[in-house]
Amino acid sequence: MLKPGFHQIPRGMVATVVTHLEMTAPPSISTNHLESTFHRHQRADLDWYRALFRAVGEDWLWFSRLHLADDALATILHDANYEVWTVQQDGQDVGLIEIDHRVPVACELAFFGLTPAMVGKGAGRAMMAHAIERAFSRSIDRFHVHTCTLDSPQALGFYTRAGFTPTKQEIEIAPDPRLTGHLPRSDGAHIPVFE
Repeated sequence: MLKPGFHQIPRGMVATVVTHLEMTAPPSISTNHLESTFHRHQRADLDWYRALFRAVGEDWLWFSRLHLADDALATILHDANYEVWTVQQDGQDVGLIEIDHRVPVACELAFFGLTPAMVGKGAGRAMMAHAIERAFSRSIDRFHVHTCTLDSPQALGFYTRAGFTPTKQEIEIAPDPRLTGHLPRSDGAHIPVFE
């Protein structure tokens, strides 16, 4: 257990405050009518997936999927109880939604994000309505998600406005993906690199 005060982060690592949130019933959400469509990618191609994961998450130092070997990533993405969705506009994938039903009576919003050009255009609200609909299409007791200080500063407020309630916080320390070679050194300019 951490004691109150400052705690030095080892060089070569990044630290983030992780906030866990959940909802136990679907809220009523109104969505605007966007010229976009949702597409489910069953047995998603791994190279395609990694490219979209980077396009959505590089600015925020999303790195967890980039460490996974092909077989480990395929085990997740190709599971019958795991859904990979994209929102598409003009035939292009511009947003990623991952719905994880692998744990009975619970569902995790494992990943959720837009490419930078789509942020602030209303697509996130439509994506969240779709995610909630997919989560509660099965009998579950809770739909949960976590966000962190490496994500967009808008993420936590967005999730609470969507109907999620914060339940706990944790500190995560991990190797800096810009030093491990998983992300370019220029990514995540809002987080300094300490070699």
